Amino acid sequence: MSTETIRIEVNGESREVGGGSSVADLLEQLEVDGRTVVVELNRQIVRRGERDGVELEAGDRVELVRFVGGG
Repeated sequence: MSTETIRIEVNGESREVGGGSSVADLLEQLEVDGRTVVVELNRQIVRRGERDGVELEAGDRVELVRFVGGG
């Protein structure tokens, strides 16, 4: 990651992250357990095994969908 920040949107809210941040970095920053969410980046699902290699860019739109149990 660089010292530069970029602005992205996470679940409809504007957020700044470090330039060069990956999807996995974002989940860590948000303290989200990656096993409990589906990540959508610009309307495309990011597979769990690919999150480290997918770099966020300014203007990206991220949606985090959490699994909810119940009956």
